[in-house]
Amino acid sequence: MIKGMYQIGEVAEAVGLSLRTIRHYEEVGLVPPSGRSAGGFRLYTDDDVERLGLVKHMKPLDFTLDEMRQLLAARDHLAGGASGRRRAELVERLEAFAAAAEQRCEALRAQVAAAEAMSEMLRLEASRHRPTVRR
Repeated sequence: MIKGMYQIGEVAEAVGLSLRTIRHYEEVGLVPPSGRSAGGFRLYTDDDVERLGLVKHMKPLDFTLDEMRQLLAARDHLAGGASGRRRAELVERLEAFAAAAEQRCEALRAQVAAAEAMSEMLRLEASRHRPTVRR
């Protein structure tokens, strides 16, 4: 392995994604590998691993592939040194994504609270119907 470069299996284990998912993200243009080994194996950098982690976290928030592309492009342009009006537009875009992520997190929190309440109700109901043990 080249120093600072990781094969897909190492990346999959580090990020907690399947090989198939990582290949899919490559196919749709979200996270292409930064290189290939002499044997043709995909090689990923630390930045690629971080990018895959971000995509992984966007998925449960129901961001579309297009939204993921937009967010990643904004980050890439900012990292590339965008300045002036373009930089301000990109920062606004990131802020909009942050706000959308927070709204989606809030909706998920409400769903979890409802699911926990139902679980507790069923647990209590089951305990009321459980036969008592007599000694």
